Order: sequence, then C-alpha cells, then structure tokens
Amino acid sequence: MNINENEKNFLSILSEELIPAMGCTEPIALAYAACRARRELGQEPAGITAYCSGNMIKNVRCVSIPNSGGLTGIEAAVALGAFGGDPDRGMEVLSAVTPQALARTEAFLQAGKCRVEYLSSDIPLHFVIRLEGAGDTVEAEVQHSHMNIVSIKKNGEELYHGAQDRGEDKPQADRSGLNIESIKHFADTVPLEKIKPLIDRQVRCNMDIAYEGISGEYGLSIGRVIRSSYADGVVTRMKAYAAAASEARMSGCDMPVIINSGSGNQGIASSVPVIVYAREKDIPQERLYRALVFSALLTIHQKDHIGKLSAFCGAVSASCAACAAVTYMAGGTVGQIKATIDNTLANIPGILCDGAKISCAAKIATSIDAGMMAHFLAMEGKEYEAFTGILKEECEETISCVGYIGKVGMRETDREIVKLMLTQEG
Repeated sequence: MNINENEKNFLSILSEELIPAMGCTEPIALAYAACRARRELGQEPAGITAYCSGNMIKNVRCVSIPNSGGLTGIEAAVALGAFGGDPDRGMEVLSAVTPQALARTEAFLQAGKCRVEYLSSDIPLHFVIRLEGAGDTVEAEVQHSHMNIVSIKKNGEELYHGAQDRGEDKPQADRSGLNIESIKHFADTVPLEKIKPLIDRQVRCNMDIAYEGISGEYGLSIGRVIRSSYADGVVTRMKAYAAAASEARMSGCDMPVIINSGSGNQGIASSVPVIVYAREKDIPQERLYRALVFSALLTIHQKDHIGKLSAFCGAVSASCAACAAVTYMAGGTVGQIKATIDNTLANIPGILCDGAKISCAAKIATSIDAGMMAHFLAMEGKEYEAFTGILKEECEETISCVGYIGKVGMRETDREIVKLMLTQEG
C-alpha cells in the first residue's frame, strides 16, 4: 500500500471511529435499534423483548441512561429508545427525549411490558429487539458493532438486510496498514487541515465532559478525590480529568463524548490525558493534534486484535496509547514509543472488564498511572526484556499476543463474569 493510500485509509478510519455518542455506547445501541424498530412498527409498542448476548447484558446492567432521570439497565434503554428516540441522530439517539416520552417510558416499565432474554451467541456484541403492537411485530437485529443493524423484519418479512458478514475483521476502512511505524508516519506528515475539524471536535467534547465531571456531583467524585489526595502534578491531573469525564458519562451525563472503537471510555482515555499533558507542558497545538491522531489510531490498532467487547478492559489499550502519545509528544524515538507500549503491557494486561459502570473511571486512572510509569521508564532508556512473561521480541507481536489473550484466551473468563453478574441479579 503506498503512502497516499495509507493516508486515505487512516483518515477514513478516524472518521469512522471518532464519532459523537451520548451516554454509554451499549445502552445507546439498544435505544437506537429500538427506535428504528418503532419507526417500522408505526405506533407505540404494547410490549418489548430484548434478546441480548452476555456482553451486552454485562455492559448495560449498571450504567445510567442519559435523559432518563436516572433510569438504568436494558429495559430502560430499550423502552426510552422506542418512546423517545430519534434514529436520525445516530449514537446521540436519546438527545431528542422529551418529558412526555420519559413519562410514557416510566409507565411502560412499571407495567412490566419490557423484558430481557439471554441470547446465546458467539458474537460478543449481538442483540435482537422485538416490538409488538396491534397484531404486528418488528424485530431489529444488531451484530458486531453498535449501529450495525443486520436485519429488520416485520411480521416475519424482511424489510432490511444489512451486512451480516461484516464482523470485527471486516470494517469499512482497511486496517491492514496499521502498525506503530505507519501510524507515526501518518501522524508526522498528514496535512493539519485534514485532521483539524475532527480533532477540534474531540478536544471540545471530551474536555467539556471532563470539566463537568470534575466540578459536578457524579458517582464518587473520583476526579476531585484524586486531585485532593495525590501530590499535584501533570500525572495527577491527567488521571483526575480522564476519570472525572468517565464517571460523569457512566452516571448518565447527557454531554456527548467522541468515542473510539465503539467506546466512550476508550475515547476519553485515549484523548483527555494527552490534552491535559500538552496544556500543562505548553506543547504547541499542532504537536497536540498529531499526538491525538497517533493515540487514536494506536488505540484502534490494539482493539482490532481484541474486538469490540471482551473480558479485557479497554481502558488498558486506550491509556497505553495515550501514554505512548505522550512519549511521541515528548520527542521520543520509535524505540521509546514501543518501550512505552511494552512497559505498559508488561504491567496491567490483567484488568478485567466486568461491565460498564462508574468504577470504569478508577480503571482509567489506574491505567494512566501505569502508562505514565511506562513512559518515564522508556524516556530513561529502560524497557522490560523480551520473552519475560507475555512480552515478545517485537512490540507488534506483543500487541497481537495481548489481543489474542483478550479475544480468545479470556472467553471463558467472560462467560464466568456474566454468570456471576446474572446470579447476583437473582
């Protein structure tokens, strides 16, 4: 692939992945599918059933839904989407909810007209929303990615057929050219005007919710606790603002986040620490923009190996990328960037994903702390040796190895996590 093709593909990848979403992306995906189904039903539903894979159940169970008055869970997300969502707004589908729609949603839920069924599937991100009303039924099925509706059926007749075979290994833009060297070359050379609108939006949205999280009353107020409890400094601020943004989002804040790899928390973790570092260190704006592009693509590169949903915490990948981007901003060599990645993955690849919730903010803070320790070691020319633990001789091999562990090795772990969470519900 030549340089021009790489640039075109990398710009397409960024446009696909760095999109706005309001609220945790899994409940938003449910709401989106429900309002798409409602459009085909042509009336308010009399009953709704959501058939969800284990990973969907895990990631929706504990988070607050935006514009819901504090409602949580699958039933709330689906019903609110059906009664108040606007499918034309994509991942900001619930920004259209009115007080009247919320009241109808609450009455519908109180009447027990929405239920959840476990969907046995080998696809981590997989669900079917079934709406019933006046003798009609509509089913919307989503696979692999949050807005990838593969089928809409009304009374058994297929109205829409999407790309069922477009799994995680077949995204729209070609990812095959992604590697550390090519990502760095793109970040170094892409004309600024080609990335500026995208990155301006990322900086604005993700820092706005970070400021909201640090000043507002969300969850445990982890951002303020970090700032008041740790020695003041750039790493403390990086952790505090990123964690605060995540906590606000997990608590139902209705401000949009620019996501990465289908995840708002990964969008936050891969951007907010980089922005805070650059501002604290007076890094030139152009260098910051290039570092954010580097971080975004490195996050995507790692997640392509792991998959959208897994038992592997995505905060690790995103924070690893952010701190490698700090090494990039600080003038580190390719070798030092790779050392930052290896040093991070030698430390924290075992953080579990046990669903989306406010404690994701703590995992982001922990991962940034580990990533910055990896950065400082790398800048001192220190790196863990190959073949110690899971580290391989080349950094790309380590990324692939960690991806295999997250995608394949932790499948049984994922099933056990879901089983334990469902047992707790009972």
